[in-house]
Amino acid sequence: MLNISKLFGKSPFSPLQNHMKKVALCIEKLCEIFEKLPKKEMEKIEKLVGELSRLEQEADLTKNDIRNHLPNSIFLPIDRAQFLEILSVQDTIADKAEYVGIFLTLQPLENFRDFQTDLLAFFKKNVEVFIDAKKIIEEIDELLESSFGGIEAEKVKGMVEQAAAKETEADKMQCSLMKQLYAQGSNLNAPSFYHWMRLIEEVGEISHLSERLANRIRMILELK
Repeated sequence: MLNISKLFGKSPFSPLQNHMKKVALCIEKLCEIFEKLPKKEMEKIEKLVGELSRLEQEADLTKNDIRNHLPNSIFLPIDRAQFLEILSVQDTIADKAEYVGIFLTLQPLENFRDFQTDLLAFFKKNVEVFIDAKKIIEEIDELLESSFGGIEAEKVKGMVEQAAAKETEADKMQCSLMKQLYAQGSNLNAPSFYHWMRLIEEVGEISHLSERLANRIRMILELK
């Protein structure tokens, strides 16, 4: 059985932060995959997707380890259900990264050059929202030290607002991409049109989930 002190270390939030590190590795690997898209290096992309799947499995195992060894009676500065919800949202981001990676290997992206610049900018904006959410999770120990109040709480609220603003920008970029897709619809066959539509939607979920994660921390601050 896993020693609870090893699981939590010096902080009751160590498990969340350790899991977030695993999630971040998934996003970093997805970034490598997107870098290969312009050159259409499918063999390299498929290899990277395999690596991404292994990283997602590690994140999943870490999530399960935390859930299986989190006693009902353990003292946490936040509600146990809130703790597990944050963990779940983090893990869903890793799942989404893997899904996007696999989706890119299903078939070539027809008319890629027509969407390349805006797609890559859209993906980058989604990653920016994730990075903001990751920084918020990294700040959670400081929140604990300040009893979830004071200057540190205001700082984190500002970080949440920044993440929300970037997520709004990502939404606008997604809308623009969808308009381009519909405008190009006559140049694409039905499977390719659907493939593009789903890819845009799934990439957009990265920023949606990241904002949701940031807002979970904001909600905890509002309840304190």
